[in-house]
Amino acid sequence: MLHARAFKATVVWTLALLWLGSVVHATESSLACPDWPTCFGTMVPEMTGGVFWEHLHRLVAGGLLLMWGLATWLARKETTDRPWIFKACIAGVVLLLVQSLFGGLTVIYRLPDLVSTTHLALALSFLALATVLASATAKEVTVELPTTHDDGTRLWAVTAAALVFAQSVLGALVRHTDAGLACVDFPLCLGRVVPPLVNAPITVHFAHRLLAVIVAVVVLAFVARSYRVRAPERLRRWAVVAAILVVAQVALGVASVVTRLAVLPVSLHTLVAASLLAVLVHVSTIAETTQASRPSPVPVAVG
Repeated sequence: MLHARAFKATVVWTLALLWLGSVVHATESSLACPDWPTCFGTMVPEMTGGVFWEHLHRLVAGGLLLMWGLATWLARKETTDRPWIFKACIAGVVLLLVQSLFGGLTVIYRLPDLVSTTHLALALSFLALATVLASATAKEVTVELPTTHDDGTRLWAVTAAALVFAQSVLGALVRHTDAGLACVDFPLCLGRVVPPLVNAPITVHFAHRLLAVIVAVVVLAFVARSYRVRAPERLRRWAVVAAILVVAQVALGVASVVTRLAVLPVSLHTLVAASLLAVLVHVSTIAETTQASRPSPVPVAVG
């Protein structure tokens, strides 16, 4: 099952790449290399200052392409019984190439807001795809995901994952429109529960906070529900991980404002958001298999 290991390694690699991308922006190194795909006309620039972070980000992105190529090759050899996996791998190749192109456009056109935000959205989409494949090919999952009995766990996980994805993209818009400090106080925003939405930065920042509350409530409700309906143990374990991550994510969001966008909380804020997305996608992928494998209740005779 080498392809399964390659998929798992890709998920970890992608998370590291997302963290590096956040560090690049937080350290204002996004244009440290003013050209693309080279850096000051070379592929081996002097790795100092902002160039270190920006070029390292590019090198790690290149490594991700190579790793995914290996995973795709292995999947073609080892998953002949499940052709959808190889097709998903090809979709991942296309997604990575398009995402790389947007990374180049980000530099060439000097960080346009929508291009930079799309760059992150594509990275998160690839993370979700890689997580699906890693989950579906895990050792305990050896058959095609069925579409049979489900107690609603998967729907809750998918909903939560979609909200986290939307929140992360909105967070990218906050970052790239320099709206991170549009509200410099917490828990209020400009001293009010609902601030005057007089410009785009305040509106985007407040929307990000509002959606964060919704995401936290939905994720925590999902965790509580997984225990209430007695979901399988492994699903409950991952649900608890999601709860821990969402609490940490909120705390890091507050810390980002309080510390005036210090590099550490800001970069960890992105990493934890991506990790939360991966966990919820993982749960949604394995939920149907787990639910389908649960034994049916044994009828009890009465009288």
